[in-house]
Amino acid sequence: MDSGDYAWMLISTALVVFMIPGLALFYGGMTRSKNVLNMFMMNMYCVGIVPIVWVLLGYSLGNSPDGSGFFGGEWIGNFDSIGLKGLSGDAESLIFVAFLMTFAAITPALISGAVADRLKFSAWAVFVPIWLLLVYCPATYWVYSGWHDGNGALDFAGGTAIHLNSGVAALAFVLVLGNRRGWPKEASPPHNMPMVLIGTAILWFGWFGFNAGSAGAANGQAVQALVNTFVAASAGLIGWLIVEKLKGGHATSLGMASGIVAGLVAITPAAGFVGGLASIVFGLSAGAVCYFAISLKNRFGYDDSLDVVGIHGVGGLTGGLLLGLFADSSAIPGGDFDDGLFFGGGMELLLDQIVAMLSVIGLSFIGTLVIVKIIDATIGLRVESEIEQTGLDRALHAESAYND
Repeated sequence: MDSGDYAWMLISTALVVFMIPGLALFYGGMTRSKNVLNMFMMNMYCVGIVPIVWVLLGYSLGNSPDGSGFFGGEWIGNFDSIGLKGLSGDAESLIFVAFLMTFAAITPALISGAVADRLKFSAWAVFVPIWLLLVYCPATYWVYSGWHDGNGALDFAGGTAIHLNSGVAALAFVLVLGNRRGWPKEASPPHNMPMVLIGTAILWFGWFGFNAGSAGAANGQAVQALVNTFVAASAGLIGWLIVEKLKGGHATSLGMASGIVAGLVAITPAAGFVGGLASIVFGLSAGAVCYFAISLKNRFGYDDSLDVVGIHGVGGLTGGLLLGLFADSSAIPGGDFDDGLFFGGGMELLLDQIVAMLSVIGLSFIGTLVIVKIIDATIGLRVESEIEQTGLDRALHAESAYND
């Protein structure tokens, strides 16, 4: 790495950190006013506890290959870098420790939107570090160092490891947690749409570091990833609004924000692997598919409060599948990966993508289900009905976001 590469990775790391308070604003505006501080607490707690766990053990388990047995082989990293052992003074390694740490922090934060309005903060505090070590670390290792990588599956910036993973985990979590009091009969519209839109803008801004930073250098692939990220988000906005207008008769600001995030999620696995007009296809497809996906919670009766399953889970799945069709090594300077079906690569990459995503779905769903059930059986998951009715902010945090 030269000084320009270091500068870009430092900036990208800061951009992704900024996404976490952006996510708190995005989710906070969508939740009820009596629970907005609780949502901020759940998000910001992740940027507190996860870096500590990541430095102590998570980085080593998630990113340290080179082993002949179970640890460091196909399934999980080894313990060579525990406590960042041996990395002092190694700037090139440390910048990636920091960059990947931001990904590890935002992934459980994404799950928080599904459990809004009814989860004990103590249960969340226990869940995050355990889930990080037992679900996130194996998943990210599979994708970038383990058997997914060896089999040719692609995930440029976390469509499978982060978005699909968090979306599936959110589904498992809410199935155990149960529905909000009064849902779905009682409507729960966003209490502060300007807050949602400010959060959306911060997420879009930070996502340039999220995706373009995943090139690992200030190079042509980073430029292509940045362009793809910009265009896919714009197309996601348009795709969602078109479907929303046709189906519901109105184009809404919440729909606009949701479409932007859906487009960003879908392009994440492919940002550095596609070129041309592919990013428009990714965005339009995600905007439309995710719009319909969020209606599944009403059909099947699971209360995903802020549509984590429908946007991050389904959006990540959509992007991973489209990557198997549109991957184009000729569009990327020095591209060395299998082409997608539409660019002469045949079915191989698409099948690799399906296998990789199904494996993460299985790991995330089963792992999360077990963790949540154990927490529920010990300290409990849900707040009491009276607290849910009066609000989590005052009961759990002795604060209120707004003066009465």
